[in-house]
Amino acid sequence: MSRTIRVAAIQMAFSGDRSTDIGRTAERVREAAAQGAEIVLPSELFEGHYFCTTQDEARFATAEPVDRHPAVQAMRALARELRIFIPTSFFERDGPHYYNSLAFVGDDGEIQGLYRKSHIPDGPGYMEKFYFRPGNTGFRVWKTRLGTVGIGICWDQWYPETARALMLQGAELLMFPTAIGAEPHDPLLDTRRLWVRAMVGHAVSNVVPVVASNRVGDEGGQAFYGNSFIADERGDMIAELGTQDEGVIVAALDLDRAARHRAAFGFFRDRRPELYRRLAEDR
Repeated sequence: MSRTIRVAAIQMAFSGDRSTDIGRTAERVREAAAQGAEIVLPSELFEGHYFCTTQDEARFATAEPVDRHPAVQAMRALARELRIFIPTSFFERDGPHYYNSLAFVGDDGEIQGLYRKSHIPDGPGYMEKFYFRPGNTGFRVWKTRLGTVGIGICWDQWYPETARALMLQGAELLMFPTAIGAEPHDPLLDTRRLWVRAMVGHAVSNVVPVVASNRVGDEGGQAFYGNSFIADERGDMIAELGTQDEGVIVAALDLDRAARHRAAFGFFRDRRPELYRRLAEDR
């Protein structure tokens, strides 16, 4: 008997008002749950506009500890009511430190663990190093009654090391909440196709399903290109949204089938870790 789970990704445009955007995200979570989703992935920092387009010290006042953050508390209540899992991205304050974090909210509404984004970008339109420390949790997976879930946040998704590290911890499903769109320094650079290919590459080279959730809309001149998707372990698209769509996508994933395919491909059987030491050298 196969273990089939139903996963969902949410894609939205945001108003910039925290209460409104958390509330609208909650409505989308309910919509996904009504379609049978058991794990629902909102996009990165869904508490409002993506604020890292500029360096504004006033933004630090919006960060909260995990046990007090309104986005986390709203998703905890929903998860408990709907009996679903909700990986919840939020702006975290931990004493004097600030992180781009994710609380893995279980289907009982409890926080099963915290992941802090490992790779922090710094460039035009994505000046995250002003706001966030590099994460200190290491890569995290969560063993649930449905399967083992591995999660990276946005810039993490570009690194093959992220996906492989999660797989080596037992991940059976990879999820990536993100906020990505135009590149202000180069209007001719369309990273949308590259972004999709990078994550589909994780699916293929690790033989694992991948779920990506992005935002859409124009936020003060910064346009986000959506294209949220769910791919199976062969990298084939099961469900996807366009560059301007708002909504949810839901798909069934057969984790046992993926495990059989993963074993048959032999990527993990044929690994040669003794040859990979160069990957861990800082030069």
